[in-house]
Amino acid sequence: MALISSSQTLTLRSTSPTLSLPSHPSHFAISQSPPNNPHSLSLFYSPKSTTQFSARRLVVPRASSTESTAVDFNPSIGEILGDVSIFTAAGDSVQFKDLLVPNEGVAVVALLRHFGCVCCWELAASLKENKARFDSAGVKLIAVGVGTPDNARILAERLPFPMDSLYADPDRKAYDVLGLYFGLGRTFFNPASAKIFSRFEAFQKALKNYTIEATPEDKSSVLQQGGMFVFKGKQLLYGRKDEGTGDHAPLDDIFDVCCKAPIS
Repeated sequence: MALISSSQTLTLRSTSPTLSLPSHPSHFAISQSPPNNPHSLSLFYSPKSTTQFSARRLVVPRASSTESTAVDFNPSIGEILGDVSIFTAAGDSVQFKDLLVPNEGVAVVALLRHFGCVCCWELAASLKENKARFDSAGVKLIAVGVGTPDNARILAERLPFPMDSLYADPDRKAYDVLGLYFGLGRTFFNPASAKIFSRFEAFQKALKNYTIEATPEDKSSVLQQGGMFVFKGKQLLYGRKDEGTGDHAPLDDIFDVCCKAPIS
């Protein structure tokens, strides 16, 4: 893979599709360039944040298992997260403790990127396709994205995605509590982002009804990465921070963790 620089574009080239990063765009989106070329994608962004973020890995995966252990998390992380307030897609304020399943029930908390991110739409589409599998296993799905309830409703209506499982975190409170990555390098220049090329067909399918109108007004939101977590009651069973844009936890790993956690 090579990095080609010019006054207009930064381009990553490989035998996989081409990822182009314009230097002075006015928004964040994805498009094919040239048009109708399935092997070329362009990402547009407008970072305005001057926030610096020093992240540390909070979860250590076991080498011989897909299960992760929360050895570096605060033992009370479920309680701390429980006090965070976010919004339903309908615009009602709700605390996480009212979303997590009581009596040691299992919940998957998927923290997406911002609602205008094409990778957010791709992951949301995958979660929607697997929701019946979650339901049959007695697992609650909680999908949270960065943006307002209005942004969330755009995704819910156009993708579509079940509104009763979708939540908005405009101030990224839950993301901060869980220590998820934030920054320009994580968003556009992380090698982990190359994983999107292995899911290109699913990526295209998810973008069928995509619109950039779901992007939050606060464009610094485009620099926020997501993650995937599994809770049993308020106990954290699994946690994974996305290393970069498009780097999602394999859902098979998530189901493995859920199946190993007895449903009360």
